[in-house]
Amino acid sequence: MQILIEIGIVILGYIIGSIPFGLLIVKFKTGKDIRDVESGRTGGTNAVRAAGFWAGLLTAILDILKGTSAVWIAQALTGNHLIHVLAPVGAILGHNYSVFLASRDSEGKLRFYGGAGGAPALGGAAGLWLPMFPIVFGAGLFIWFTIGIASITTLAIGLIVTITFAIRAYLGYQPPIDILYGVLALFLLGWSLRPNLKKLMQGQERVVSISLNGLLRKRKEEKDKQ
Repeated sequence: MQILIEIGIVILGYIIGSIPFGLLIVKFKTGKDIRDVESGRTGGTNAVRAAGFWAGLLTAILDILKGTSAVWIAQALTGNHLIHVLAPVGAILGHNYSVFLASRDSEGKLRFYGGAGGAPALGGAAGLWLPMFPIVFGAGLFIWFTIGIASITTLAIGLIVTITFAIRAYLGYQPPIDILYGVLALFLLGWSLRPNLKKLMQGQERVVSISLNGLLRKRKEEKDKQ
């Protein structure tokens, strides 16, 4: 019976992650379908493009809470720490491949829409160890405003979580199994960002104009025109 409960907790994490807050917020504010905007993802970055900063911020906050709430629910229902780790992994999966946004494409293939997973990955890490939030948030802002590439910033979340949990586990401050969360989160983020990584390798990935990288590129372009 306990095994069924724990499987249900992970499935619940997936369902929570599947709630498409970005789509709902953008639809309410502008009437647009966020899946028709830019990358087509439902996360905070694309919500900013579709409906502005505040819509993106609200989307990001709610998406972070997907991962955090999945951990909290798991902690309330079972003492099995493995489930505390897998429930937010389920939330990341749900966010990236939402059951509520499943549809068939022109070829009849079933497709699941969603985000890239960065926000729920951060939320899950914070649920396992709350100080992870300011660590990753601060590092993410630094990467965003220097490198200025959203896909690299998102991947950095999984990498920072994995390294931090590994260090804390080595020092005896955290269960070693939490490292598994970081590894799985990093894999899921990388898998969802495959198209972006391809563009990055080709030098075609979008660079934020207000970042240091963006400003240097703009200056170089202006210099080349002279």
